[in-house]
Amino acid sequence: MRQFTMAQQMDPIAGYATTMKIVSPGNGAAVKAGDTVTVHATGVVKETDKKFWSTKDPGQQPFTYQAGVGGVITGWDQGCLGMQIGEVRLLEIPAHEGYGANGFPAWGIPPGGTLFFTLECLKIE
Repeated sequence: MRQFTMAQQMDPIAGYATTMKIVSPGNGAAVKAGDTVTVHATGVVKETDKKFWSTKDPGQQPFTYQAGVGGVITGWDQGCLGMQIGEVRLLEIPAHEGYGANGFPAWGIPPGGTLFFTLECLKIE
């Protein structure tokens, strides 16, 4: 999983500590707050370099949620805005915009854990 931890130029997300990098551009309409979005998502804990979840794993399926309205962790919620269909985006989400000081032990996310999420935008409604 070292692909997530190599030094990369990450771009700021205005008003947030989460940063992003477009890995592969998309096209067409862009995600805006209130849209229903379907993505492939893979989450890795920065400190341990361990994957804790992926919609691409056997038995999993793409994840659908409402963007920009607080239904997912803050870094993801804000980091997905502006994505286009087919775009792949890497997010680096600090703990306070992720699972916080308590982490999410059931998924192997330690207290104060920083997350890398790779999102692939599949559908915008």
